[in-house]
Amino acid sequence: MEHGHEGQKELRRGLKNRHIQMIALGGAIGTGLFYGSAASISLAGPSVLPAYLLGGTVIWLILRMMGEMAVAEPVAGVFSHFAYAYWGEFPGFLSGWNYWFLYVAVSMTELSVVGIYVNYWLPDFPQWLTAFLVLAGVTAVNLIQVRLYGELEFWFALVKVAAVIGMIGLGAVLVLLNAGHDPQGANGPGFANLWAHGGFFPHGLSGMLLSLVLVMFSFGGTELIAVTAGEADNPKKSLPRAIRQVLRRILLFYIGALAVIMILYPWNKVGMEGSPFVLIFSGLGIPAAAGILNLVVLSAAVSVYNSGAYSNARMLYSLARQGNAPAFFARLNRQGAPYLGTLFSALCTAVIVLLNWLFPGQVFLYVVSVATAAALLTWGMIALTHIRFRRIRDARGQGEKDSFRAPGCPWLNYLCLAFLALVLALMTRLDGTRPAVFALPLWLAVLYAGFRLKKAREKRRGAARETPSRPR
Repeated sequence: MEHGHEGQKELRRGLKNRHIQMIALGGAIGTGLFYGSAASISLAGPSVLPAYLLGGTVIWLILRMMGEMAVAEPVAGVFSHFAYAYWGEFPGFLSGWNYWFLYVAVSMTELSVVGIYVNYWLPDFPQWLTAFLVLAGVTAVNLIQVRLYGELEFWFALVKVAAVIGMIGLGAVLVLLNAGHDPQGANGPGFANLWAHGGFFPHGLSGMLLSLVLVMFSFGGTELIAVTAGEADNPKKSLPRAIRQVLRRILLFYIGALAVIMILYPWNKVGMEGSPFVLIFSGLGIPAAAGILNLVVLSAAVSVYNSGAYSNARMLYSLARQGNAPAFFARLNRQGAPYLGTLFSALCTAVIVLLNWLFPGQVFLYVVSVATAAALLTWGMIALTHIRFRRIRDARGQGEKDSFRAPGCPWLNYLCLAFLALVLALMTRLDGTRPAVFALPLWLAVLYAGFRLKKAREKRRGAARETPSRPR
C-alpha cells in the first residue's frame, strides 16, 4: 500500500476482482475491434488471426512481467514506481510521463468519435458538444469515488463483452443454418472463405506482419490491470487471477469475432459494405442492426475514455509522490480520489475538441499512431524494468518469496523487446503511422529536457537550503 506523507490521505482500496477484470477488458475492447478490425483484415486477410495470436502472446508475457512486480509491491502507478525504484530516476520519469501521454492520446481518439455516434440519432447535435459532455460526465464520476468508477466501467465493459459474445453466437448460428447474406450474392457462408479468396495468406507473410501495427494498438489497455494495484482491495489475490483470465478472454473475443466474420463473408468484402459487425446483424435480419451497433460502439468509446481518465490521474499521483511531477498532483479529495490529476488530464484531453473543430476528420489516425508508438515504449520499459527488478530482488533473497513470477526471465524479456522493435519498424512502412515513429525520438528528447530541468531546479533548491542566511 502507498503510505502518504504526513497528514495526507491514501488512495482507497475499493476495487473488487470483477472491477479489475472489466477495467482491463474495457480498456482493450474499443475502436481497435469495432472499427480497426476492417483495416487489419484488409492488410492480412485471414492471416490476421495468427497475427492476433502472436501479438496476444507477447502482451500476455509482458502482463506477467508487470504482474510479478505489481503483486510483490502493489502501489499506484506501477510502471513509473518500479522503473524509478529499480532502474533509476530518468527511467521512472520517462515511463510515468510517457504512460500519462499515451492515455491522453487514447482518450483523444475516443472523444473524437463519440460525436459521430450521437449524430446517428441526433444529426444536428454539434460533435464538439457531445465530446465536451462525455468529458465532463466521466471527469465528474472519477472525482466522486473509485468504487463508482469501478461500477461504471464494469457495466460499460459488460455491454461490449455481451455484444461481442452475441455476435460470435449469432455468426455461428448463421454458419450452421447457412443463412448468411453475401452483399455481392456470389459466396455464401462457410469455412472455405478462410482460404478460397487468395489463400489464408493473400498478401503473404509481409501482409500478416504489417497487420501487427493495428493488432498491437488493439491490445493497448490490458496493462490497466496493474494501474489498479493501489486501489485493489486484495491485490495479491485479485491481480494474478485477473491477469490469468483477461488475456484468454481478449484473445477469444478478437480471434473468435474476426474468425466468424471471415467465415460468413469473403475477407476482401469485409468492411466495404459498412462495419463488419453490422453485417452479422443484417445477415440475421434485425432491422435495428445499425442502431444496436451504434449503441455498443458509443458505450465502447465512453468506456475506454473512462479507463483513460482513471489511469491518467493515478499516474500523475504516482509521479508526484516520486517528485517527478508537481506535488499538488498527489492531493486527494475527501473521497480519496486524486482530483487535481483528474482535472489536469481532462483539460489536456479537451484539446481534441478544438483540434476536431479546426481539422475535422484529419486528426484521428495520427492520434492513433502516436498512441501506438507510446504503447510500444511503455511495454518495452516494462520488459526492461522487470529484468532489473528480478535481478535485484533475487540478489537480496526476496525473489523466492514472490508468488507470481513471470516465466523465462530474462530471455523471454529480450524476445518481447525484439518483437516490439519489429512492430516499430513496421510502422515506418505505412503512411498513416510513419510520422509517429519519426516523432518518437523528439518525444524522448522533450522528456529528457524536462528531467534535466527538474534536476537543475532540485540542485538550486538544495544549494539555497545549504547557504547560511545573512545576519541582518
